[in-house]
Amino acid sequence: MLQRLQLDFSVEAPEVDETRLDNEMPIDLVRRLANKKARAISALHPAAVVIGSDQVAVFEGQVIGKPGSRSRALRQLGKFSGHSIEFLTAVSVLCAESGYSNDAVITSEAKFRTLSLAEIERYLEMDNPLDCAGGFKSEAGGSSLLEYLRSDDPTAIIGLPLITVAELLRQNGFRLP
Repeated sequence: MLQRLQLDFSVEAPEVDETRLDNEMPIDLVRRLANKKARAISALHPAAVVIGSDQVAVFEGQVIGKPGSRSRALRQLGKFSGHSIEFLTAVSVLCAESGYSNDAVITSEAKFRTLSLAEIERYLEMDNPLDCAGGFKSEAGGSSLLEYLRSDDPTAIIGLPLITVAELLRQNGFRLP
């Protein structure tokens, strides 16, 4: 997704414990994880501008993890039928050398249509979204499950809010576009 901004970049995946802290609110969790990921990479490359990101899905006040199995995905999507879930996408941009550090959390609301069991099963065959927060991929066939998707930054639902990233990079001296 960063290629859209036509920047030179490399990708590194940090080793970060993503365990939720006791009584941690979803917004605090996602913000902490994005920042922790950015700091882990920044420690290895202090002169680099580092972008960390994380996303959680929230349904009825509870963080919904990645289903991991077909049966869990089937149950999750069945619960979402006719309801809305919220996606919180956090991004942290920092540079250890310059001292720049800023972050943001973008909220997206996905309202699911009333879904039949057959529709959910067909969708799971199509996208196999077992490793996705909330158990669906809006950038793929998952959009067919929705009544609407609302967000101030439409790329946030895919996992990296580019409007927000561009603003944070401009604050750090990048000239975009």
